[in-house]
Amino acid sequence: MKRLVLVDGHAIIHRAYYAFPATLTTRHGEIVNAVYGFTRMLLSVLKDLHPEYVAVAFDLPKPTFRHKEFIGYQAQRPKMEAELKDQIERVFEVVRTLNIPIFTVEGYEADDVIGTLASQAAKKKIETMIVTGDKDLLQLVRPRVKLYAPKRGFSEPIIYDQKKVREEMGVAPKQIIDYKALIGDASDNYPGVPGIGPKTAPKLLNKYKDLDTIYSNLNRIEPKIAKKLADGAESAALSRMLAEIVTNVPIKLNLRACRIHDYDQEEVIKLFQELGFKSLIKKLPGVEIEEKKKKDKHQQMELLK
Repeated sequence: MKRLVLVDGHAIIHRAYYAFPATLTTRHGEIVNAVYGFTRMLLSVLKDLHPEYVAVAFDLPKPTFRHKEFIGYQAQRPKMEAELKDQIERVFEVVRTLNIPIFTVEGYEADDVIGTLASQAAKKKIETMIVTGDKDLLQLVRPRVKLYAPKRGFSEPIIYDQKKVREEMGVAPKQIIDYKALIGDASDNYPGVPGIGPKTAPKLLNKYKDLDTIYSNLNRIEPKIAKKLADGAESAALSRMLAEIVTNVPIKLNLRACRIHDYDQEEVIKLFQELGFKSLIKKLPGVEIEEKKKKDKHQQMELLK
């Protein structure tokens, strides 16, 4: 089965920014720790997963439909630090120089773009590997969709299939939306059902399967919990809408554009040298093969002496 890798751009940039020290700078003093971490992860993914297709999705600095539906959506998130914000354009430069397409859609988050592209790929019988540190995207995991999540410090990643999601979250991928509707999400600033936490939510979902069935069986649920659910019904419905990743964004998966293309090796090496990423040059697709050929040729010459 052919493989498509979809990188959650901003999620990986954020993870990289906090994983690598701000002392990583160019010779001109430009901070590039997030750019370095993102680039290292991208090159590692290309090497480890051997995809036929790859693309990167980014959020846009504009309100999405979720902000319009709920004015408090993500309101408590701290503003992006200037040192991180200043690196985003550099990340775009790296991706474009490697000849990898970037996908954004106004009014939607990168999650929605990824969800839509993954859904379209599955219909074409192409396996999708989503690269992200955001567990909200676990709801997208299906037989042909997996999630590749770097650990703290960008060490050995965890690959989530349906079994792994259930082991870690206590519910199936398709139940993640209702799970979030019940427990809420502090980082996105929506409440879920007050009083219902990560221990109670899986029990309810494993017994009643989904949010609608839970609410149609309130008379069978422990009175104390049933009251919390009844009082938080409106909040649960809003939270479910905010938690659900849209999979019908107005965008079309163009596999030809996503196919791993040749890139201008000299241009990329020049950019990496400018950024101070000399250790990553050998990790570039194709460069590793050339280095091996040179090494083999050198060894052969030594034998002939």
